[in-house]
Amino acid sequence: MSKLKEYRVNRQIRAKECRLIDENGQQIGIVPIEEALKIAEEKGLDLVEIAPQAKPPVCKIMDYGKFKYELKKKEREARKKQREHQIEVKDIRMKVRIDEHDLQVKLKHMREFLEEGDKVKVWLRFRGRENIYPELGKKLAERIINELSDIAEVEVQPKKEGNFMIFVLAPKRKK
Repeated sequence: MSKLKEYRVNRQIRAKECRLIDENGQQIGIVPIEEALKIAEEKGLDLVEIAPQAKPPVCKIMDYGKFKYELKKKEREARKKQREHQIEVKDIRMKVRIDEHDLQVKLKHMREFLEEGDKVKVWLRFRGRENIYPELGKKLAERIINELSDIAEVEVQPKKEGNFMIFVLAPKRKK
């Protein structure tokens, strides 16, 4: 689940010397690792190897537990933001001969989805003899598109596929 980078801490650091940064972010300079460990120990903090690939490696004096907590917190925030921006495609299915009130309920749901920023995929179902009257579906699709034209634009034009007429509405982009 967590993709946190593992840092070497205190005695795990294998370099002979390091570029030391104190807990306030001030650069102390290049010091032997033993001296850096001693300074960190005196302050009651940990010595953490931040950039092991650098020559000499960069080490920082800090509270490692707090550092890990902050990293996890940032990762959670990033995941949360990513989830917020995901656009879902919501499916709405209805028959071609839908009753007026039922259509209004479906339109209300579509409007809610579009206002939340989701796309809506509309499936108009043809049953039996309705298949020979595709104009019924076209008429209903046009009506739905017109009703939602203030907040939605057609992303995929109505197209008959088998027993369904399918089209996709996307929220209008804000200018």
